[in-house]
Amino acid sequence: MPTTPTIITTVSALRAHIATIRANGSTVALVPTMGALHDGHLDLVRLAKTKAAHVIVSIFVNPKQFAPHEDFDRYPRQLDADSAKLAPLAVSAIWAPTPTEMYPPGFATKIEPAGAALGLETDFRPHFFGGVATVCCKLFSQVTPDIAIFGEKDYQQLTVLRQMVRDLNLPLTIIGAPTRREPDGLALSSRNAYLTPTERAIAPTLHAAMTACAQAIKSGTPIDTATATAAAAVLAAGFRSVDYIAARDAHTLAPVGPDGPKGDTPLRLLAAAWLGKTRLIDNIAI
Repeated sequence: MPTTPTIITTVSALRAHIATIRANGSTVALVPTMGALHDGHLDLVRLAKTKAAHVIVSIFVNPKQFAPHEDFDRYPRQLDADSAKLAPLAVSAIWAPTPTEMYPPGFATKIEPAGAALGLETDFRPHFFGGVATVCCKLFSQVTPDIAIFGEKDYQQLTVLRQMVRDLNLPLTIIGAPTRREPDGLALSSRNAYLTPTERAIAPTLHAAMTACAQAIKSGTPIDTATATAAAAVLAAGFRSVDYIAARDAHTLAPVGPDGPKGDTPLRLLAAAWLGKTRLIDNIAI
């Protein structure tokens, strides 16, 4: 019978737990999440279990990556349900600190990434990657994992964190896992729970438009033309607005010219769009 994972809420208890693991010479993988776990998160845990002897899943809704007008207060929090979902996967522990444990009184240090963090998300959420980089750097310091697993759905985030680990010589490897999708193509996301039934029926249009856009670019259509066509299709389907649909260098997220990259540089198509009150993001390889 599945055993409910140990839930750890203080840094001192976490470090004691990690010390016990390390005393046996075992490896550790970290799967950082904000909870409200779905099958995409569970895929990350399954991948982590193939890479390390012990898996720590962090569940922390990080206030530093939310602006005052965003959905921090309504973001779903369901630790008991998340723990039940993780029980069959036999994770070593859930690291679930309070905001005060993560950011004690007097906390005053922040990481401000540039490079891959510039543009796309930061054009609309300029606070976001500073909050993500800061909390992930703290998680890496707290858990001291050998590897950390992130989903490719948040592709810019994945690229920014790889950049941070490389730039700061942090002693771990970042591994990206493929995006888990519904049968109709919608990328799994905790925020999908915000969608009304009507909006849920419209939501797959984003992935369909991106797929057509990527094919058009591969067939020689100018990038600006292809992305404009995709944005128009998304709006026509009922999305409220499109923040961006953009092709970028897949490794660095540097912009590419309207005629595409020089040489064999791989491209990534990234998008963010509003459907009602819900902001959906997605990306695919070109």
